[in-house]
Amino acid sequence: VQLQASGGGSVQAGGSLRLSCTHSGRTFSSYPLGWFRQAPGKEREFVAAVGRNAYNTVSADSVKGRFTISRDNARNTLYLQLSSLKPEDTGVYYCARSRLNRVETSPRYYDVWGRGTLVTVSS
Repeated sequence: VQLQASGGGSVQAGGSLRLSCTHSGRTFSSYPLGWFRQAPGKEREFVAAVGRNAYNTVSADSVKGRFTISRDNARNTLYLQLSSLKPEDTGVYYCARSRLNRVETSPRYYDVWGRGTLVTVSS
């Protein structure tokens, strides 16, 4: 199983981006999925996660109302819509698959990680 994130780029504050994460396996719909990010010199932090059926979502307080996580099980794809971006949103964004049958916010519960995609927000 492989995850591949894409869609990052450089935008000005207030701009938007849409990140995608494709899953190579046949079991995409069987697992909760999440997005994490890591800024230079900082630890990886939780951004948002979605349950298997896409109705159960949770987001970090810092992104609530600005970022939206979604998934399309028919396309084996996870999405993160980023809006009203701020310079502090800058970082490498990673998608990951949970090893548990529930939505979790800690990276220790995720066992499959994709290569990150860089988001840079300038002021």
